[in-house]
Amino acid sequence: MVAAVALSAGLIATGWFASEVTRNLRSTGTLAPSATNQEATPIVAGDASEPAAEVAKVLSPSVVQIENGDGLGSGVIYTADGLILTNAHVVGSSRTVKVRLSDGSVSTGRVLGTDVSSDVAVVDIDRSGLTPARLAEDPPVVGQMAIALGSPFGLQSTVTAGIVSAVDRPVSGETGVAVNMIQTDAPINPGNSGGALANRRGEVIGINASIFSRSGDNSGIGFAIPIQTAKTIADKIQRGESLAKGYLGVETRPTSTDGRAGAQIARVLVGTPADKAGLEPGDLITAIDGNPVKNPTDLSARIAGHSPGDRVVLEVDRGGQTRTIEVELTAKPGVGG
Repeated sequence: MVAAVALSAGLIATGWFASEVTRNLRSTGTLAPSATNQEATPIVAGDASEPAAEVAKVLSPSVVQIENGDGLGSGVIYTADGLILTNAHVVGSSRTVKVRLSDGSVSTGRVLGTDVSSDVAVVDIDRSGLTPARLAEDPPVVGQMAIALGSPFGLQSTVTAGIVSAVDRPVSGETGVAVNMIQTDAPINPGNSGGALANRRGEVIGINASIFSRSGDNSGIGFAIPIQTAKTIADKIQRGESLAKGYLGVETRPTSTDGRAGAQIARVLVGTPADKAGLEPGDLITAIDGNPVKNPTDLSARIAGHSPGDRVVLEVDRGGQTRTIEVELTAKPGVGG
């Protein structure tokens, strides 16, 4: 378990700390083709000799600076009528924020809602005819080019470049709930939070959220919320839907007794989805919906990536025999939507 804190790339004045870089939350959905992308920023040609320059040219008009009175961060326009994706820690508890567009004009933004556990927020400005960023539909891969756009230290429309260093990197936030992040070495610093992480085609692959640093400045390890995750949560915020996370109802051990990968159940809480599905202490959960489970934090984050009412299929090793158990998740008792 990594003990050093991850300093947010967000508000310059206040900052935000993620307690550990140890958990995993899978994306909650994939982006379906929509009108959002039909008139979005153009695709950058794959053979561009200066791809970072081309991405900056087409994407910079869709990246904004956000000020909430305590500090500033960044945001990404994703609809032509003024919906903006950003981080929950960028807007904080504010109901309105100041949004500065790339042309220097300023609008008042209304915060439609936030999901602190995943660090996603949606801001609405009363503007039309904007150019929304093109959101990637394909997941990123390790080693591909990654280009960050935002306002580090208040320097609006700053562009930096690197690669995708890792995917599915578990990073926990203020509430302890983790998000399955994209890791990048593209330099991001305080003020970049909420800004875009793009591929060489100019498609947004993630929303910059935090950095791992012992000094507070960039050390080559930054994290972005996958755009599939951010957009799915943003859609729920816009529709006023519940943001409650899935709940299984087990306590787990750090590793199984024989050192195998997975999450071994130490206790099943009475009346929970796990109890109703017949899970037992000693069961080793090795996969969810066919995706391997590496450890207990991986399990908890993957479960949290689902919504109450979702059904998941667990692969369980019980006494040396593999069982398939379907579980209908609920919300955690006492937690509202």
